[in-house]
Amino acid sequence: MAPRRRRSAHPVPAGAVSSVEPESLAGVVTGGVTIPIRRLDGNDDLPLPEVATVASAGVDLRAAVLAPLELAPGERALVPTGFAIALPPGYEGQVRPRSGLALQFGLTLLNSPGTIDSDYRGEIGVVVVNLGQKKVAIRRGDRIAQLVIAPVTLPRFELTTALPESARGAGGFGHTGKR
Repeated sequence: MAPRRRRSAHPVPAGAVSSVEPESLAGVVTGGVTIPIRRLDGNDDLPLPEVATVASAGVDLRAAVLAPLELAPGERALVPTGFAIALPPGYEGQVRPRSGLALQFGLTLLNSPGTIDSDYRGEIGVVVVNLGQKKVAIRRGDRIAQLVIAPVTLPRFELTTALPESARGAGGFGHTGKR
């Protein structure tokens, strides 16, 4: 009997570009967590979030706008994705910008990365802003952000009157210079 292949948690699309199988990628965790996802009414035409390549860190989120959304320079908007998820306790979703949109059009995300808590069950929304010089149009199905699922470590704070010394101390905000 042939060994059974473990199914990857990465939803790899048919056109994904890679010369290696997900299971052979050193350090990549596949099949780590199952996340229930609900497609919201009226979004049957949108694909489930998926990775662009087998080695992608996050899945692409698409715009579920009903009509093209034009953003003038400096304008921001909440863009729906058409999906809601149920993250298990101990995980968060990080909504991050797509580098190509930022470079080509100046389109990025406010509150980046945005955090989706494990107890949130509403529609995933993406807060976009046009930092470019021209209007940007977002159309239904456009890939507008990435969603990275990550484990969460909650702190246990211990009140103290003094912190341990370090070489850096309280220096911050560029105190080490440019070079």
